[in-house]
Amino acid sequence: MSTPPSSTPPPRSTAPAGSNLTGLRDHNTALVLSLLREASRGSSRAELATATGLTPQAVSKIVARLLAAELVAEDGRGPSTGGKPRTVLRLRPDAGFAVGVELDRRETTVLLVDLSGEVRHRATMPTGLADAPPRRTVELLATAVREALRAAPDGANLLGVGVGCRGPLDHAAGVLHRPAGLPAWDRFPLREALAAELAPLPVHLDKDTNTAALASAAPGQTAYLHFADGLGAGLLLDGALYRGARTNAGEFGHQVLQLDGPPCRCGARGCLEALCLAALDRDDTRTAARLLAVGAANLVQLLDVDRLVLGGRTILAAPEPYLSEIAEQLADRLPDRSWQHVPVSLTPAGPAAVAIGAAELVLAPVFGRGQGPGLRAEPVSRP
Repeated sequence: MSTPPSSTPPPRSTAPAGSNLTGLRDHNTALVLSLLREASRGSSRAELATATGLTPQAVSKIVARLLAAELVAEDGRGPSTGGKPRTVLRLRPDAGFAVGVELDRRETTVLLVDLSGEVRHRATMPTGLADAPPRRTVELLATAVREALRAAPDGANLLGVGVGCRGPLDHAAGVLHRPAGLPAWDRFPLREALAAELAPLPVHLDKDTNTAALASAAPGQTAYLHFADGLGAGLLLDGALYRGARTNAGEFGHQVLQLDGPPCRCGARGCLEALCLAALDRDDTRTAARLLAVGAANLVQLLDVDRLVLGGRTILAAPEPYLSEIAEQLADRLPDRSWQHVPVSLTPAGPAAVAIGAAELVLAPVFGRGQGPGLRAEPVSRP
């Protein structure tokens, strides 16, 4: 339920002196920040210059701005390599926070994530898209987000909220489009409704499969397959999310495998999702895995990806059949495995992949990894 105005805590200042991120988001600054985020042991100015190809003078100027903005800190001296020991620089994780949300049919997970990607707060509520009218669900979600924000330190930069939600949906408009089995959500402006509850905090919405794919990001071409109470895919092509012309790519579960097959919640018959769910209803996990594997092999042959990553609670609850069946299908159907080797693995983010990737939607622009509608990497007062 929305917090009534009379009970809303007075806004607190959330921006340390000089820490407005909007003036720091040029390409080179974002590149330096990204390298520091990935350097668990820190990095020196000289190492940053080598890694970026920038001159030492340019790196020194960038670092000076980041130090003034309190986004990075100097942390002692590194080992000497024959000359003067170099000062170690580290990202300050508390310099910014984002909220990541997984909004599923029956459950909602809310995470508070710091600038390094570490989860600082986690909450799950047994309410999702199928349990209440859309407006009520948004109110409950806003309350959970406020609770997560209270776990951030006083004075923290609150960068925004990312939501991973089952599709189909229009990422650009923030609107759901006929999600299977959820007619009340058709054309519902989820991003706008949640942003109104949490103003002035910016809100970003994407498909759960896309956000989970972000949590498994790797160089090259990745297809992430997500099987929970539905089946979908997130595509990372050349390291960037591929959303398609209407921002709804990845409806992997609605490829038709059997023309006279069982009805699917989308209105068609014989969809891969419907066939897999029907097999699970019969407690036949091996058949569900084999069907999913056929679809996965189709996807690999269509897109020629570098790797397949699997996630979602149905797969994670019993991963072996899915891993082995997909590996077998790829071995049987790819023409030359020594040339087209496609490894299959589980998401490194585990059950929280959707929410972790949703937070990354908010954090990514700070590190120069793209921006979409609804994102502003600026500190705001707590809603």
